[in-house]
Parts: sequence; structure tokens; C-alpha cells
Amino acid sequence: MQIQIEILTKKDCCLCDDAKEIIEKVLPDFPASLKMTDIESDPALFEIYKERIPVVRLNGEESFVYKVHEITLRKKLEKLI
Repeated sequence: MQIQIEILTKKDCCLCDDAKEIIEKVLPDFPASLKMTDIESDPALFEIYKERIPVVRLNGEESFVYKVHEITLRKKLEKLI
């Protein structure tokens, strides 16, 4: 089963960069793909999230807000496979 990891982001977001770095470190160990979604390109998403980013979704479910923890991410991904 392919796991979809999505980061809700916007430009000039250093926390988003940190989240992406951790996810990219873990990604090769799981059947998963990464999608970046710029909330500024979608007015509805921007209205919901504004400054509450990054948000990381695993298969569409919000799993992390602001920070991604590698060990917790690995545990959550293990449960999905």
C-alpha cells in the first residue's frame, strides 16, 4: 500500500523546511510518496491554516502540526503498512 505524505506549506517557512528534511530522511524506508501543498495557492486552505503550518497529513489525516518528530513519524508510518 502506498502511503501519501502531504506537507501543507507556504513560502519562506523554515519549520516547513525542517519538516520536509525529516520526512525525506524517513521516506526511503517506507512505501510512501511526498506531496507539497502551498496553502497560499488555495484561498480555502489559507483561510483554515494561515500561520498554523506546517501541517503534515498521512493519507489525508492530520498527523503533525508545526514540528515533525522522526521517531513518532516512523511509528505512525509503520501502523499504515
